[in-house]
Amino acid sequence: MNQTGAGEAIIEMRHITKRFPGVVANDDVSLTVNRGEIFALLGENGAGKSTLMSILFGMYEPDEGEIYIRGKKERITSPSYATKLNIGMVHQHFKLVSNFTVTENIVLGLEPKKRLGGILPVVDIKGTDAKIAALSEKFGLEVDPRAKIEDLTVSVQQRVEILKMLYREAEIMIFDEPTAMLTPQEIESLLQVIRSLRDGGKTIILITHKLEEIKQVADRCAIMCRGKLTAVCDVATTSTHEMAYRMVGREVAEEMEKDPAHFGKEVLRVQGLTVKNANGFPVVKNVSFSIRAGEIFAVAGVSGNGQEELADAIAGMVDVSSGTVSLDGEDITHTPVRERNEKGMAYIPADRQSTGMIMDFTLSENLLLKSYYRPPYCVRGRLHRDAFDKKSGELIKAYDIRSGQGAATVVRSMSGGNQQKAIVARELDQNAKLTIFVQPTRGLDIGAIENIHRQILEERRKGRAILLISLELDEVMKLADTIGVIFSGELLKTAPVQSLTVNEVGNYMMGVTT
Repeated sequence: MNQTGAGEAIIEMRHITKRFPGVVANDDVSLTVNRGEIFALLGENGAGKSTLMSILFGMYEPDEGEIYIRGKKERITSPSYATKLNIGMVHQHFKLVSNFTVTENIVLGLEPKKRLGGILPVVDIKGTDAKIAALSEKFGLEVDPRAKIEDLTVSVQQRVEILKMLYREAEIMIFDEPTAMLTPQEIESLLQVIRSLRDGGKTIILITHKLEEIKQVADRCAIMCRGKLTAVCDVATTSTHEMAYRMVGREVAEEMEKDPAHFGKEVLRVQGLTVKNANGFPVVKNVSFSIRAGEIFAVAGVSGNGQEELADAIAGMVDVSSGTVSLDGEDITHTPVRERNEKGMAYIPADRQSTGMIMDFTLSENLLLKSYYRPPYCVRGRLHRDAFDKKSGELIKAYDIRSGQGAATVVRSMSGGNQQKAIVARELDQNAKLTIFVQPTRGLDIGAIENIHRQILEERRKGRAILLISLELDEVMKLADTIGVIFSGELLKTAPVQSLTVNEVGNYMMGVTT
């Protein structure tokens, strides 16, 4: 195992320890990153990867240990001090102001000024637009400086975060789970950008769970497990199988056994469904399909083709313009969300932070969001916290949800992957007739993905109907009984999984029907 590599060290982190209430996030971690390399940081959800890099970026200070940048010992007390050391970071959840333009976001805090008439200082946005356009072109980022953030896709917003680092002349660039919310095509494009940054002399640190991506771009890889650094290896000479084993501490099944299908009666019927966005433009167009008990119906498609709006409409989160949604033969097209839950519908949404959880509630409160008003959690209008704690303790154990203070942890302080596990735990505990999974494994490590897949297949075995919406084509092909491919809001193809090849599904995803 290669700790230092061959190049000149640009970062040395020596014996870093960081504690939070109830958890040691980093336990005596020492690692070296070399100038001009792509260095990957791999580990399970809650292994301490993001904490370690947040320490390097000045968001936390270590309880013990030392940091050396370019051979000089530094006490990095804030992100602004890290920026002065030419360190930048793209966070998993972006730090952008949605109603500002690209340029306004990039210069925020460093507003360039010129003097009007030689006297009055004004912000020089026009001049900065040109500088940012030049930076964008140089690194192949293709971002319009005048566009508003709220009008941009997730992948373009991410490019804005990269431009923000480049504008601040970052030499060391940290990416936290950069591909968690991207489509396969966007991932390939981002990996090309990362290579071009490395070729332009930048040092890249990549926090990720995705082993294939590490194999594609990284030079070396550090593996963390429960706060400890367990290995540093050369990527070219280490197999993904060995990386997975070192990360999870057990063998991870590459193939999952899937029982033969036994379909029961129809549970969900969607007929002629059309959904319009806020501007009155149809984003779901005349979609029809049905799902039977014991069937996994997977909707495959490139991000932004109406699949999330389809799931939201079925779950009652958005209004339907025309068409019907029926559950167990009953029309629920205009039924309120709670009533749908009561009738047997569970929903794991795409956006875990805005829709899936209340971020400033505790883990216990979030786990009981669908049940808190029923006995034994609520009796005669009074909440019983001991019942909350008992139930949430069972779910935390069953779904391996890791948090510093157990059920009392505020979910905002938890890793994204553990937030996702909590949502899945809450929804599967409803024992619903129909469960809607939207991007269920986004941001999860390889061990957690395997567990979620097993849980989905177990729901199928129990005779539950499952609607799976995923951008991961491998996940769709592995789990689905029936696939519906969506393009520009229309269901172009619906067929049993065994009758479709990966290439055929990929073609339909791109709108190619012949």
